[in-house]
Amino acid sequence: MRDTGTYVISTTLGESVRAFVPHPLPPIEPPLGPECFVEANRVAELALARLSGVSGLVPSVEWLLYSAIRKEALLTSQIEGTQATLADLFDDEAGFAVSNSDDVEEVTNYLRAFRLVQNNLRDPAGLPVSVRLLCDAHRLLLDGARGAGKQPGELRRSQNWIGGTRPGNAVHVPPPAEKVPALLADMERFIHEPTPNMPPLVKVALAHVQFETIHPFLDGNGRIGRLLIAALLEHWGLLSEPLMYLSGYLKQHQAEYYRRLSTVRTEGDWEGWVAFFLEAVAMAAAQAERGIVAIATLVANDRRRLLAEAKATPASYRLFEMLPMMPRFTIEQVRQRLDTSFPTANAAVKVLENLGLVAEQTGQKKNRSYSYHGYIALLTQ
Repeated sequence: MRDTGTYVISTTLGESVRAFVPHPLPPIEPPLGPECFVEANRVAELALARLSGVSGLVPSVEWLLYSAIRKEALLTSQIEGTQATLADLFDDEAGFAVSNSDDVEEVTNYLRAFRLVQNNLRDPAGLPVSVRLLCDAHRLLLDGARGAGKQPGELRRSQNWIGGTRPGNAVHVPPPAEKVPALLADMERFIHEPTPNMPPLVKVALAHVQFETIHPFLDGNGRIGRLLIAALLEHWGLLSEPLMYLSGYLKQHQAEYYRRLSTVRTEGDWEGWVAFFLEAVAMAAAQAERGIVAIATLVANDRRRLLAEAKATPASYRLFEMLPMMPRFTIEQVRQRLDTSFPTANAAVKVLENLGLVAEQTGQKKNRSYSYHGYIALLTQ
């Protein structure tokens, strides 16, 4: 069994507990041997390359990014117990009332945090993958009512714990607050130092566990830790665009995900975690690839039906091309987006409705709203 850290006594809520302080990365005594990851890494990298290639099937990669990023935001939030759905998210973006607005706010906050990280990494003057960038993302993630009192954007100043009803029966007690900055600095150094015998995906796997073990914030650690995965995929150019929603696989195998994280700390089983993570990447990339093919097929078939329609208008063509990034809408929103008159917008929607491409949702005469239902159903499978 590999020794992965030490225990120190920490006092919180009047209890003395053994807090776990992880050793710096990479694992040593014994080091992580290439034989445990070479083949799995090759399969995962190939799956990512295939995913990048298949995105060329659609006229606009923006369509794919619109849905993929929202699915990741939704699924990473659902792992933490959020109940929002993709339809809720589309409704909220269209300006419609949603019943679980707090949950939707958490998902949209993740989207904002994700964009902040991506914009920084793509801007030559932006921040690199760093503790400072993760803190900036955390500030956006916890923006709003639920984040108040959770020190948004700041490393924790008190002891926390994972699982259990109190520190004494916790599943994991992370390192004391005063050790967090130095531990994160070590993690950041590992990310940026050359490791010629360790592929980038394996480094991503190790960094994610290290971040979750340190648990540097009072809240939002899981989501920021998974955002770190996306940031590192971008940093190392492993995926040309964030088309993969890895949290879907992690949510589907949530019990094993947590168990693998835990056995790294308790048994030093880095190999088991790396194998799980690389399989997750390969499976999630393959799932995203299938999703792109399905979306491309649906949109192409629907476009063909519209082009064959004698009553189709230029406005209805333009509206159709907007639907993958505006799957829920009102006629007023169509009027604004097309920069046209209300009758023209109404006629464009009517063409698509008569073809069965969009459906009216309210059953009302006024304040009607519409849905590109086939597309939304495909995304929510």
